[in-house]
Amino acid sequence: MTLPYRDNVGALLFNAAGQVLVARRADLPNAEGAAGGWQLPQGGMDAGEDPAIAIFRELEEEIGTSKAEILAEHPNWLFYDLPPELIGKALGGKYRGQRQKWFALRFLGSDADIRLDLDPHPEFDAWRWAPLGELPALAVAFKRAIYEDLAREFARFGG
Repeated sequence: MTLPYRDNVGALLFNAAGQVLVARRADLPNAEGAAGGWQLPQGGMDAGEDPAIAIFRELEEEIGTSKAEILAEHPNWLFYDLPPELIGKALGGKYRGQRQKWFALRFLGSDADIRLDLDPHPEFDAWRWAPLGELPALAVAFKRAIYEDLAREFARFGG
């Protein structure tokens, strides 16, 4: 495999009750209960961008607000490989998967601050608060191990 990994950041945004924001992918509007239909906010990093800066930019772009503070950073970069049928198609066809730096953040705003409609091409069309333990069941198979790791690593922040 000669394709590189794409650098990416991801957010577990916790509300005051210890629930995590999950959002439904706009390209999968009928996947209400399907694995992969709902996911955590995440996105690509610009070259040379600090992950702790990138996470706030991604929150602003994807959910319309960056009203949050970092609680913790996962100690490791987490990797996933795309399944063979998505190689050359997903991620612009340029990557074999992603290398991700994940953060736990405390949401400092109100639900009204979450605006999926501010981006002209929104990634998400719905959002909700979910228990941390629900995350692995939401993930597509090739991302499930990462979501399991995140649920363990950041369990101390869940309600």
